[in-house]
Amino acid sequence: MAEVQGTQKMQSPCLKEVTQVSPHRCCLSPLFNPPEPLHKASKPRSSSADCRRDFVARTSSCIFPNTQFTNHESLPSLQKSFSEFLNAYPQYAENFQIDQIRAKEYYHLSLSSHVCLDYIGIGLFSYSQLQNQEESFNYETASSSSPSRILDIPFFSVSYKMGSLKTQLLHGGAESKLESTMKKKIMNFLNFSENDYSMVFTANRTSAFKLLAESYPFQSSQKLLTVYDCESEAVEAMINTSEKKGARVMSAEFSWPRLRIQSAKLKKMVVSQKNKKKGLFVFPLHSRVTGARYPYLWLRIAQENGWHVLIDACALGPKDMDSFGFSLFRPDFLICSFYKIFGENPSGFGCLIVKKSTLPILEGEPSSGMVSLLPAKIKLEPEIEAKPTAIEAFKASENRGVENIEIECRGLDQVDSMGLTRISRRARCLINWLVNALLKLQHPSTDGVALVKIYGPKIKFDRGPALAFNVFDWKGEKVEPVLVQKLADRTNISLSHGKLHNIWFSEKYQREKDKALDKTGITESKKKDKKVPGISVVTTSLGFLANFEDAYRLWAFVAQFLDADFVEKARWRYTALNQKKVEV
Repeated sequence: MAEVQGTQKMQSPCLKEVTQVSPHRCCLSPLFNPPEPLHKASKPRSSSADCRRDFVARTSSCIFPNTQFTNHESLPSLQKSFSEFLNAYPQYAENFQIDQIRAKEYYHLSLSSHVCLDYIGIGLFSYSQLQNQEESFNYETASSSSPSRILDIPFFSVSYKMGSLKTQLLHGGAESKLESTMKKKIMNFLNFSENDYSMVFTANRTSAFKLLAESYPFQSSQKLLTVYDCESEAVEAMINTSEKKGARVMSAEFSWPRLRIQSAKLKKMVVSQKNKKKGLFVFPLHSRVTGARYPYLWLRIAQENGWHVLIDACALGPKDMDSFGFSLFRPDFLICSFYKIFGENPSGFGCLIVKKSTLPILEGEPSSGMVSLLPAKIKLEPEIEAKPTAIEAFKASENRGVENIEIECRGLDQVDSMGLTRISRRARCLINWLVNALLKLQHPSTDGVALVKIYGPKIKFDRGPALAFNVFDWKGEKVEPVLVQKLADRTNISLSHGKLHNIWFSEKYQREKDKALDKTGITESKKKDKKVPGISVVTTSLGFLANFEDAYRLWAFVAQFLDADFVEKARWRYTALNQKKVEV
């Protein structure tokens, strides 16, 4: 069946509509809503609400209006799609500096044609910075009349350290100049004052959660309340550790199908207890899987009812912390993470930040997971290492200040130069275009079976740049997310997969419950006999440097599943190339 036609080039009325809306008025922070005005007839408040509604209306009416795509070969070209994208979102063109940064500092993405949509976070350094450092070391060693070549030049290495989290935060310890400099940069980047907060580095995000659980006094403040709509290795580590210390674990629930927080149930858990020492309230601000954003109001409610608050900022956008009102909400703990280079090396470290006034409640038991940042150790070719002149040259270059104390984190600097408004506007346009485009894919059948199901928010002004979805065949059967991930990888698109849980179905959706949930649940590590139902999903995240071509290539890849034989053809090609067979 051919594509159901309705696609036309955007006419001037649509363009006129979007240009009448001031792009600057549309870019209020999606994370921080100002307090309710004293007078209901507040004009700025009304303008903000109108802007949000107009944005949603433009996405629906100006991008592939009245169109369903039933054949992957009938998709409009990249160029045509981008032209219509700009017609719908003219403000996107104001962010060309980000494209310039990508072309200059992360050119490896274009050289490899790699679309990185499999992790979310913030990079410290740029790829160009890494290459420049390699050239610098090559020059230093070559100047010693030795044909040397650098094998590997990381920006830093980590070393595990044991001890008490409380002692480390109160008194510090021996730190390299690299480590102290990096701490200052990150604290400034996150808008934290060193007068009010202390920080330790951890091996990763999971280590930070576990480290806090080992130090938190669950014996006296016995509750752990988490707000997550998906599986999280880090949160599970905290839950397992806290349960061993006698904590009572509770979780928020999320209403099907939009996966909004079940507010009444969560409020009851937060405020119902009379004991002033409630425990630890873990709040992620928004879902790293579905992109759903959660109201800051929950932080205030938790604090007013005696909870210590941990903010999970690992899924926040690059400058989202600029919108965080520390004068209104001062969390007791915050966890974030940084990777080294976007699209090159997602390894890095985690950060656990603790409010100094909260430090006395922590226990002084030895904990694991803390790390020190050390200057990089350079690996030379074996034959070079055997030559004293090369070794002496390397040591001399190291002593002259190569990994200089004024370490340059070009990834952070680039984000700072763009600011929250531009970054959030760009992400908002891309993610909503992608959601709309995916929902336009439909199997060529009389039943009109949708190819893609999206979980959580769909087209929405203040949704996050993460997306959870599944692909279904023409019979309505789900294609396993792991298979989708593997096939995407073969086309140089990196996706991930996860599992949604804590889902609540009202009576209205009971018939959908059995079909929606996976037939096999999750087996908890501690309680082997307990099955936790959930929904396995494909996940994608549009980072700071994602561009329209990245979103379009994902859309074009998913559209190939409109071909009923696509999976079988892919399996045959995979096997024919003597590669490992893809199992369905």
